[in-house]
Amino acid sequence: MADGVVVMTDYPAALPAGTTVLLGMKPYQIGDVAESLAPLCAADTRIVSILAGTLLADMRAYFPQVRDIVRAMPNLPVGLGEGVTALFTDRRTAPSARDAVDTLIRPLGLAEWVTDEALFNQVTALSGCGPAFVFRFIDALAKAGEALGIPADQAARMALATVQGSANMAARASDSPAQLADRVASPGGMTREGMNVLDVDDRLRTLLVDTLTAARDRGEAMARGE
Repeated sequence: MADGVVVMTDYPAALPAGTTVLLGMKPYQIGDVAESLAPLCAADTRIVSILAGTLLADMRAYFPQVRDIVRAMPNLPVGLGEGVTALFTDRRTAPSARDAVDTLIRPLGLAEWVTDEALFNQVTALSGCGPAFVFRFIDALAKAGEALGIPADQAARMALATVQGSANMAARASDSPAQLADRVASPGGMTREGMNVLDVDDRLRTLLVDTLTAARDRGEAMARGE
């Protein structure tokens, strides 16, 4: 366990002034948690909620006395300090509180503020669910190499290193990923032939749009309590 972390099995008798509370339980548990936690909160308590599908208005209903409430959706790589956290709040939250939450989140990677809460499920589908989709792609790339005769363990190592190196290159490049792809794919070459398969009928983009749409729709259903 990290230094400075204290495990508690019950709510404290009181919260210190200016406490930031991070809510990370299952969304359906918020009612029970708020029943015990809300009486401990004050106007200067900050709440950061990572409850998928739980709107800011719902959080304000559960914690009416709290002024500063922020929705956050981190993804898995925040554990390495290389993740993405989508953030949203409203005008009721003080700018100083927003800045404090931003400062808290930035060591985890990219802190991306969303201006329209209606887009939060879309953003979550992209960055929150995205690592799983990338993991699946890496596995599929390795399996494709294996299907062509590359030993499984070697294909797995090469697929992972290829994605990792390509992502690092894209992050450092001044060109867009689309431009980088076209630069690598020389006319008549091996890369171009493979790219033609991905590009025909926009099949890769269509697959990913369908993937993100399914994830977004599930987030919206969760918000409705389904």
